[in-house]
Amino acid sequence: MHPTKDKERNAARSRELILDAAERLFAESGYEGTSLSDVGRVAGLSRATPGYFFGSKAELHRAVLERCFEAVRQAVREGRERALASRQSPEVILAGAVSDYFDFVAARPNFVKLIQREALSDRRTLEGLPLSLATGQEMIAALALELGLEDEDPIEVAHLAFSLIALSWFPHLQGPTLGRVIGLDSTTPTFREQRKRHATELLLGWLAARRGQASAR
Repeated sequence: MHPTKDKERNAARSRELILDAAERLFAESGYEGTSLSDVGRVAGLSRATPGYFFGSKAELHRAVLERCFEAVRQAVREGRERALASRQSPEVILAGAVSDYFDFVAARPNFVKLIQREALSDRRTLEGLPLSLATGQEMIAALALELGLEDEDPIEVAHLAFSLIALSWFPHLQGPTLGRVIGLDSTTPTFREQRKRHATELLLGWLAARRGQASAR
């Protein structure tokens, strides 16, 4: 037996349980509607444990966001490596990137809700997260490399990334409301695949236009 290692494993497990519970509660109830006691209760730990590990609600909230951005960053890296190894055309790679990001967002709905809540609040937590900026820069760099756009204006590639994010996030935020207004049911099994196809076609149009402009120079 190694008491020190057991203690470290238990501490790591408790920390993850706290982060899982906090991510869910911050997404569902918002920052103001969540207390450290709530997090401890949902995590199945004592109500004082979150404060012991993270010190304050603000620091716990920051740690939740950092973990979310680290997950995005890891997904970007895995997608970049897979795309470059495939040696497929930029069109095929872009279609794969759209599909991968839609699937990632679908698997992490709390992340979308957390960022939306940040956007609607007076807090500036994201501005103080170096990892969030690094993640965005890495995503733009990966798209440029995967699609052969290294010589393209970085602002244009940033707009491509922004469009990909917007097209994949919006159905999760407004599908049940605005989607129904225009006759779309975001809860159907076919909706995500239809959205993937539509988003892919839109972004492929952008890619064709940029490549056409490049060849005309």
